[in-house]
Amino acid sequence: MCILRLSALGDVTHVVPLVRTLRTAWPHVAITWVIGKGEHRLLVGLEGVEFVEYDKKSGLAGMRTLRRQLTGRRFDVLLQMQVAARANLLSAFIPARRRIGYDKSRSKDLHGLFIDERIPDRPGIHVLDALGSFCEPLGLRQTEVRWDLPVPADAFEWAKAQWPDDGRRTLMVSPCSSHVLRNWRAERYAAVADHAIARGWRVVLCGGRSELERQTADAILAAMQGAALDLVGKDTLKQLPALLQRADLLMTPDSGPMHIANAMGTRVLGLHAASNPERSGPYTTRRYCVDRYDDAARKYRGRPAAELKWGTKIEHEGVMDLVTVEDAIAAFERYVADCAR
Repeated sequence: MCILRLSALGDVTHVVPLVRTLRTAWPHVAITWVIGKGEHRLLVGLEGVEFVEYDKKSGLAGMRTLRRQLTGRRFDVLLQMQVAARANLLSAFIPARRRIGYDKSRSKDLHGLFIDERIPDRPGIHVLDALGSFCEPLGLRQTEVRWDLPVPADAFEWAKAQWPDDGRRTLMVSPCSSHVLRNWRAERYAAVADHAIARGWRVVLCGGRSELERQTADAILAAMQGAALDLVGKDTLKQLPALLQRADLLMTPDSGPMHIANAMGTRVLGLHAASNPERSGPYTTRRYCVDRYDDAARKYRGRPAAELKWGTKIEHEGVMDLVTVEDAIAAFERYVADCAR
């Protein structure tokens, strides 16, 4: 069996429960996963899976290289789990007898030309459930969602060393999404962080090594009245899940860390206006999310969210300003109140 899902970090995290479902039903099935380079670094070590990297910058040359890597092989089934044009074209280089893809409502970029079977059309479900339904044409159902991400012991040791186990609760802030228009203002993160500190919490900033993430973290730190532990750019993709697990609550826009934290059992204060949390928010619970998606639909699309196509993104300049500091503090206090019960 071959899975084709190149990106992104959140989406490949959503695929892991499907792998668990397949392995439980068929313990001896050989699974090959064609995946992006960064996403592979997160999932390396996932038992029962052979990973084949595709560098998204390599274009057609990389596709030919992939085909050479698969010379002499023919899969019983290809799960074509990405509809972007590049992924659709790449799938043509993977020999398979059955080619399962998305239903028509989720298809785009000529996806239908590269598949011969489709998953059920179920609008209104979470991305993880849509990905999980790829096993249904094979006669299975995903009835249990289990991640068990492959995190090495030394990653947990590194995370444990970053701050003491002193009984203080920890609010972690991962402020940046790869979709820039989903990002919130630094001064608003700072205001919520200061509120948490006033409530006796520790605040930790995390993020990658990009210039945007460094600048955003610096702006948050400069706007804060209190002090935060700055771990931006200091972890690896293998250490990130362990770091997120140490937090009590993660504040973040719709992003990869949101879904990794959820997979590790950490509650998420998700900030949503550009995307619908019911579709792409933290899978386990959206109770601590801020949801301004309907307000965004009315302001930028002129109609309520219920009238938009499921999955519509509203990534407009200023859309995240619909999420207020008061919204995020209220979500934080919901978590605090629940912990006190």
